[in-house]
Amino acid sequence: MEWNQETLQHLSQCFLHTLSPSPEPRRAAERSLAEMADRPNYGLAVLRLVAEQTIDEQIRHAAAVNFKNHLRFRWAPASDRNSGPTLAPILDAEKDQIKSLIVGLMLTSTPRIQSQLSEALVVVGNHDFPKHWPTLLPELIANLKDAAQSNNYVSINGILGTANSIFKKFRYQFKTNDLLLDLKYCLDNFAAPLLEIFLKTAALIDSTVSSGGPVATLKLLFESQRLCCRIFYSLNFQELPEFFEDHMREWMTEFKKYLTTNYPALESTSDGLGLVDGLRAAVCENISLYMKMNEEEFQGYLNDFALAVWTLLGNVSQSSSRDSLAVTAIKFLTNVSTSVHHTLFAGEGVIPQICQNIVIPNVRLRDEDEELFEMNYVEFIRRDMEGSDVDTRRRIACELLKGIATHYRQHVMETVSVQIQNLLTSFAANPVANWKDKDCAIYLVVSLATKKAGSTSISTDLVDVQSFFTSVIVPELQSPDVNAFPMLKAGALKFFTMFRIQIPKIHAFQFFPDLVRFLGAESNVVHSYAASCIEKLLQVKDEGGKSRYNSADITPYLSVLMTSLFNAFKFPESEENQYIMKCIMRVLGVAEISNEVAAPCISGLTSILNEVCKNPKSPIFNHYLFESVAVLVRRACQRDPSLISAFEASILPSLQIILQNDVTEFLPYAFQLLAQLIELNRPPLSSNYMQIFNLLLSPDSWKRSSNVPALVRLLQAFLQKVPREIAQEGKLREVLGIFNMLVLSPSTDEQGFYVLNTIVESLEYGVIAQFVPHIWGVLFTRLQNKRTVKFVKSLLIFMSLFLVKHGPENLVNTMNAVQSGIILVILEQIWIPNLKLITGAIEWKLTAVASTRLICESPVLLDAAAVRHWGKMLDSIVTLLSRPEEERVEEEPEMPDITENMGYTTAFVNLYNAGKKEEDPLKDIKDPKEFLVASLARISAVSPGRYPQIISENLEPANQSALLQLCSAFNCPIV
Repeated sequence: MEWNQETLQHLSQCFLHTLSPSPEPRRAAERSLAEMADRPNYGLAVLRLVAEQTIDEQIRHAAAVNFKNHLRFRWAPASDRNSGPTLAPILDAEKDQIKSLIVGLMLTSTPRIQSQLSEALVVVGNHDFPKHWPTLLPELIANLKDAAQSNNYVSINGILGTANSIFKKFRYQFKTNDLLLDLKYCLDNFAAPLLEIFLKTAALIDSTVSSGGPVATLKLLFESQRLCCRIFYSLNFQELPEFFEDHMREWMTEFKKYLTTNYPALESTSDGLGLVDGLRAAVCENISLYMKMNEEEFQGYLNDFALAVWTLLGNVSQSSSRDSLAVTAIKFLTNVSTSVHHTLFAGEGVIPQICQNIVIPNVRLRDEDEELFEMNYVEFIRRDMEGSDVDTRRRIACELLKGIATHYRQHVMETVSVQIQNLLTSFAANPVANWKDKDCAIYLVVSLATKKAGSTSISTDLVDVQSFFTSVIVPELQSPDVNAFPMLKAGALKFFTMFRIQIPKIHAFQFFPDLVRFLGAESNVVHSYAASCIEKLLQVKDEGGKSRYNSADITPYLSVLMTSLFNAFKFPESEENQYIMKCIMRVLGVAEISNEVAAPCISGLTSILNEVCKNPKSPIFNHYLFESVAVLVRRACQRDPSLISAFEASILPSLQIILQNDVTEFLPYAFQLLAQLIELNRPPLSSNYMQIFNLLLSPDSWKRSSNVPALVRLLQAFLQKVPREIAQEGKLREVLGIFNMLVLSPSTDEQGFYVLNTIVESLEYGVIAQFVPHIWGVLFTRLQNKRTVKFVKSLLIFMSLFLVKHGPENLVNTMNAVQSGIILVILEQIWIPNLKLITGAIEWKLTAVASTRLICESPVLLDAAAVRHWGKMLDSIVTLLSRPEEERVEEEPEMPDITENMGYTTAFVNLYNAGKKEEDPLKDIKDPKEFLVASLARISAVSPGRYPQIISENLEPANQSALLQLCSAFNCPIV
């Protein structure tokens, strides 16, 4: 694209129209820009437009945004990009010109444009810096020095912000030689200028404060220091650099000053206070980093910083705007508490002071917490119940106590226990006014509880769980008004949920009706917690894995429980409440499903399904919805097969909507439910199903990789249920076409074998005989072109299944028909060396029996010319049968073939309750070990004296001993 006045005018008009509220000119402009973006020098032209001071700033800002996105998708070669559309990359000559212009333009732009160009520069830097952009850092440093001489802090902050973004990679990337070389380059060039500008700015802050200088100047200076601190964090993250160790005193002196000095001129306004707190939070992160990484070097400064942070925390208000500072400051104290310097907390009265002055104030509910509880229940639960509140004041304050308890557990527990009793006493004195004290007490018990390693059991030393439950929690559960003090109710339900294992069934289940009552609470959090509590109770298992609560326990409440759960969806904001739907799924998985319960449940679930089909937006809710349908269908129809037709009448119209409207998110679920319904039916299947079967054979149905596992599951169901119809209608050739397509790709070959195995299991040999040479041809071609461990194991399992279904003779003859003598090649290269890799109980048994039959029944293997193959095959069989899996299987995970996964999405989610039941094709054979020695005894009786010599020549000594032990155990000698 040539840069001239005409180009400038055209681009300006396009960017102006992209800001239009009218869709027609906006879309036309976007199309035009997209077309121009493919031309060489487009990015350079847009950057030059941004530099034109005569153009309106709105247009230039829009161009800067476009330029940044243009670089994001085109700067790196297509092969280096993780995501995004595949677009032609920017040419090297254009890149060089952009790199020569962008720094200077960024520094002279207005703040809005500067931020966009800074982001664009970082896009380039992440790919090119420093190796392919050696001029960047020298240019930034030169500009930094020029700006520092004139105290131009707008430019200084632009440069520091850019450097901060570029250096962030040192925080997040793994330590490699290349990364350390890049870090050394940055340290050698930038560490000294960074310290210089940091100290200069510190002096300017002091002089501006003492002289009563302008607040606007102070704001720029504080932002500069914050950026310096963030760069300090990045450059020190991997290890302590020598330069920073040599100049630690300068840095730490200023850090301490910002934690201990007040700046009234700034702190009197909210935005000014935010700047000061931002700098202090950055300092706290830096000293926390040194506490963790450079404890020895930092030791001399520790006491002063601990006192400074402690004092600072006492002065930080409960305003949510100061949360970041409070959290980072408490994290620093937590790091100190778990270090070798924990004796700072051993002084008389220190732990009670921390508990009283830091922990309790930060755990106590604030107005912001109440507002979140009422206005955004999903976020409240995410933080409170699901543990994503790690960076909230409540959680981090409790983490501090846990840290101190690492070395002073008894003292911490005694102190907190006293505080809990004081809080409960305060509540008892005036429950209405002091309800937050009780909430605080419950939160402390729950948050300081510990989880036993490898267990779901939660324990606490703070209180006696049973006593606390009875005296503190039960009054809330039994409160007649489910809507009074909802945050207390939520806390009580959370306690019940967390300590459900410790509360005996005889005590816990008497409150089950109360949990059902709380499903009718108006608070979204309360009815969500009630549903979660019921769901978690039903998962409790006692020793031996036996469920503590069973169908008999919930039968008396089942009708009202299900009614209450479905009614809870009617509350505003709970139309797609995942906790309620998960509870429905769990209850249906436990309860005895009578016809009276099944009918309203399937009606309610399909009604919800029809609604969410219009706009799927909650993946977790949708998954539990489909699981609920699947478990209801499975358990109800197992109990009463007559329900199948009624369920089909409800479910099939919804599934047809999904198929007809191509609801992408739901297609894998729909295919799995259809497979489940087909498996429950008795042939012949209705025309509705056979229409779906025809749809299944269309190549278009298989284009989305996310649909493939579910489509295979559905195809298997048809093959198992109506094999005769498929054979008679000539559809088998099309089914094999699907197998052919799947098995040739490493990303879907396993799915191809699922289809093939089901064909062999379900169809008579006479039906498939004409296709068998083609099948072997496809498999051998794939084996030759792309052999992987996964494919080889799948092939071995298929050959074994074919053998046990249709006999060794058909296996050997059909394989040799493709290529004479190939059976022995396959045995030597595939079967014998890989048999030991087979895992899975059914597969282990299948391959062992098939291998045994091959060497004991096939004339080819019993022939004298195949003695070595016979012996080596027996050696592999004995290895498979006699050695534990961990000794046999030592395969490395295969490197995925990236080209096979291009465009792959992880949209497929398996429905547990609609899963395919694995059938044992060898039910008559109980023990493959006994089958082996009996078969060997039989053929050795026919040819006495032949096999002991073959065994001694071909079996490893360990396997010879193992075989003798097996023969002895089953009293079947080999003679």
